[in-house]
Amino acid sequence: MKKLLIALVALLPTLAIAAGGNNEFVKSPEQAINLHDNESLERGLNLFQQYCSGCHSTQYQRYGRVAEDLGISVDDMREKYMFTDAKIGELMENAIPPEDAAKWFGAAAPDLTLVARVRGQDWVYSYLKGFYKDESRPFGVNNTVFPLVGMPHVLEDLQGISTPIYKTVEENGVEVQKLVGLEPATGGKLNAEEYDQAVRDITGFLVYSADPVKLEREALGWWVLGFLFIFFIIAYLLKKEYWKDVH
Repeated sequence: MKKLLIALVALLPTLAIAAGGNNEFVKSPEQAINLHDNESLERGLNLFQQYCSGCHSTQYQRYGRVAEDLGISVDDMREKYMFTDAKIGELMENAIPPEDAAKWFGAAAPDLTLVARVRGQDWVYSYLKGFYKDESRPFGVNNTVFPLVGMPHVLEDLQGISTPIYKTVEENGVEVQKLVGLEPATGGKLNAEEYDQAVRDITGFLVYSADPVKLEREALGWWVLGFLFIFFIIAYLLKKEYWKDVH
């Protein structure tokens, strides 16, 4: 009995990890992203469709699945968030053929369905806040997270634009200008706090898109743990019954 209890205690952390744990709050640099907050996820969907979907797709998601998960009616989904002639059950692809995108921009814009899963949600959040003015770049901007980025700052009308802060440092006997920070952005429609919230909303939507069944999987994990606990009690009682005459 003692050995059996020790084995169960040792097994519980592993079972908890397998079930997904209590990860409904995914930490961002500024504030938790709550995947249960459908209002925030819908705002993120709205911003993504307005500012990102012209070039980027989330082609492993379907309009209908997103509407169902976020509690959006089919009519609202069609009216507010579907800018093409796609049907509600179709994949969320953009309207630009990859060949044309490669010709216009040098490369086709990547699909963003899994970007939060591949790069991490902190990367997405920091990337959206990392644009700064750089006249040497084709679109006049650069990025602290993705140097020499090949896209414009599509959220510039919301955030404005930041000015880089450089510091002269010596490397291998040569003085170079090193980026050490950014001045607060100016010229946008949103103040700093409002823009942070907008970035959290978009990041939250991309985190959801990268793993839309995450919350269902975690909820199922607790049912599995409950079943294992009940099964352990039954197994222990059976063990006692089978071995009662052995001793």
